Amino acid sequence: MSLQLPSEIVVERFLPTVRVLLARALDERGFTQQEVADRLGVTQAAVSRYVSGDAAIESRIAEDPHTQRTVETVADGFEAGDIDEYEALAELSALVDELEDRGPICAIHEEEMPALAGLGCDLCVRGDDDRLRAEREALADVRKAARLFARTEGTARVVPNVGTNVGTALPDATDHADVAAIPGRIYEMDGRVEVPANPEFGASRHVAGTVLAAAAVDPSVRAAINVRTDDALLAAARERGFDPLRVDADYDDRNRRLRERFREDGVRPVVYHEGAFGIEPVTYVLGSTAVDAVRRLADLIPADR
Repeated sequence: MSLQLPSEIVVERFLPTVRVLLARALDERGFTQQEVADRLGVTQAAVSRYVSGDAAIESRIAEDPHTQRTVETVADGFEAGDIDEYEALAELSALVDELEDRGPICAIHEEEMPALAGLGCDLCVRGDDDRLRAEREALADVRKAARLFARTEGTARVVPNVGTNVGTALPDATDHADVAAIPGRIYEMDGRVEVPANPEFGASRHVAGTVLAAAAVDPSVRAAINVRTDDALLAAARERGFDPLRVDADYDDRNRRLRERFREDGVRPVVYHEGAFGIEPVTYVLGSTAVDAVRRLADLIPADR
């Protein structure tokens, strides 16, 4: 495994890009190339290259709204004399934090270090407040659950054609953006379960909808995983006293109808539908955490037939 720190991305991609953007912004505001060079700590020849369009930039960093706002703030501040170099440095340091925290620096880091794939890396998640702590815990929960699902015997047989996903909701979740899940879903290939990406918030619709509907009725239930509907799996659930809840497959106003069913019949550990035209039969296994849901599922998976 080749180790690469996020700070290397900052030095090699972020800093050159922001220097180019700042040089161009200051040039547009009438600064001479030497004045720009003095501000940025580079040579006049480098500034000439920046403003001529010859310098390469990282488009994901350059096009990020946080970058654009910060460049404008610093350039305007230099022009008006409202900020000095220290204050400009503070703005850029704050920008690095923004772009590392699940931003483009994070995305580039994952590309440069493929060993991070599927791990749900949260090295650069910032802050110690309750919300950020809950986000870190949700991401870690989904990461562990996905890895547990991938290495549990028999799971490849229950991955539906549409793929499997596993999700964990924040304690105060209100919409899909508050549910961590796997982008692109988990899929089966040659008898193996493949986890294609790190968990992210807002990466699921159907699993997230089921979790949100359940949590609205029973806040202790904050996670779920979907698999294909299997008679043997449902029979195993009944044997364990779970009494699977059958719901409609139709997606129209699905979340509201799910909440109503949960209010009427209670939030059960296993919820399933038998499909419809263009909709594959799917079963959801619920839990207090994603790991809990996957462990419950593992206990229900039928033996190889």
